Amino acid sequence: MSTFFVDPLAVTPPTIRITGDLLHHLRDSLRLHQGDSLALNDGCGTSYRVEVTHVGPQAIDSRITDQQTAPARKTPPVVLGQALIKGDKMDWVIQKATELGVAAIVPLQSTHSVIKPQRNRLEHQRSRWSRIARDAAQQSERWTIPIIADPIDLAEICRQYASTPLKGILMERSNGPSLAAVPLPQHPTQQIILLVGPEGGWAADERGLAQEQGFLPLTLGPRILRAETAAIAALSILQSRLDETARETS
Repeated sequence: MSTFFVDPLAVTPPTIRITGDLLHHLRDSLRLHQGDSLALNDGCGTSYRVEVTHVGPQAIDSRITDQQTAPARKTPPVVLGQALIKGDKMDWVIQKATELGVAAIVPLQSTHSVIKPQRNRLEHQRSRWSRIARDAAQQSERWTIPIIADPIDLAEICRQYASTPLKGILMERSNGPSLAAVPLPQHPTQQIILLVGPEGGWAADERGLAQEQGFLPLTLGPRILRAETAAIAALSILQSRLDETARETS
C-alpha cells in the first residue's frame, strides 16, 4: 500500500484530516471512497493506517486504526551539498538523492554553475524542490522527507558543517582516496557531508577553500562523470557501505 505524507498538524488523534493537493489527488485521481484504507506518514517518524470516514469537497476525514514508529537509525545521516546545475538535472538529483536516503540536500552557489539563483524566484524554486523530494520519499517508502535548504555558497556550507566527522568533496583528476575506501563514521549521531560540483567542476579557489576547511578530496575513479551522475554514483556507494555496516552491527 502506498504511503502519503501529511502535515503533522493534520494529525489529531484519533483522526487525521487531509486537505490541499493530497485531497485532490486521493479524491479525484485515486477515487478514494468512505471505508477505504490508507497509509499516512507525518514525516516525523510515525506512520498511520487509517480508515476513510468522509470524502468531501474541502477535506477527507479519516480514523486512525493503527500506527507505527520509525525504527532507530543505525547509520550516520548523509548530507548532499550539490552545486546548482541545469534545471531538470537538479530536479533529477533531488529526486534520486531522496530515494537513496539522504537526510538533507543543500544547493550550492558555485563559480562554474550555469544556473544562478534569483532572489525573486527562490521561494518558488525551493517549494518545487521540496515537492519533488516529498514525492520521491513517498515512492521509496521513506519515513521522513529530506530537508531542502536554501542555496548558499561554499564558504557558508564549510562554516555550517565545520564539526562534521566526515567532510568529503568530489574532485575530478584527484589523487585523493576513493570514496569506496575512505573510513566512514559509525555512530548514527555522526553526520557525513559530501560536496558535488557543477557541470564545469570546482574553481581552483573553491578547491583550496574546501581543503583548508577540512574537506577531504575524494574520487570515484578515473572517469570524468557528469555532475548529476557523480552525485548519484557517490550516494549509491555510501548507501551500500552504510547498509553493510548496519548489517554487521545488527
